[in-house]
Amino acid sequence: MAIDYIELPVETRTDFGKGASRRARRDGYIPAVLYGHGEEPRHLLLPRHEGFLALRNPNQLLRLTEGDNSEMALPKDIQRNPLKEEIVHVDLILVRRGERVTVDVWIDVIGEPAPDHAHVMDVTSIPVEADALDLPETVQIDLTGRTAGEHVYAPDVILPEGVTIDLEDDFLIATVDEIVEQDLGEEAEADEGEVPTVAEEAAENDAE
Repeated sequence: MAIDYIELPVETRTDFGKGASRRARRDGYIPAVLYGHGEEPRHLLLPRHEGFLALRNPNQLLRLTEGDNSEMALPKDIQRNPLKEEIVHVDLILVRRGERVTVDVWIDVIGEPAPDHAHVMDVTSIPVEADALDLPETVQIDLTGRTAGEHVYAPDVILPEGVTIDLEDDFLIATVDEIVEQDLGEEAEADEGEVPTVAEEAAENDAE
């Protein structure tokens, strides 16, 4: 499934500097800069609440609107305040249909390994290349019936049409192993049998 765009109203920003950025955030905006297509960078203001919701997905396709004009963009860098749930600045890049970009996407696991088996993910996301206006939300790996010692490599990833990955064939995605259950009760009884009681220790000391 491709990522749908979110429409976001923007305003051109005319004040610059740290002080201006603080004022913008105080007034309910996120300072942003829009790059791309050989044009001069443009300084924008995004509405804070709508921008925060839209940018929860770092690959979210945005339709930036200002008056009668609109442009498509992708987040390039999102700076967040580590102490607060807020975005302090965003770098955006202009995109057009037919333009290919590389983004990281999450890996979805489908299917179940063989009974009494489990899998371990070596990575949870991978870089993919796709049309900027048709980015996938996720890619998939299928573990149906896989048994101990089987591995999932880059060529095993299920990709939507038009999406490619630039990873070596031996790039490891996941490993399947057998579930080993231990009887902790038996281990505990065995341990208790090896440890002498207080009475036994006293008897040994008297004998000495």
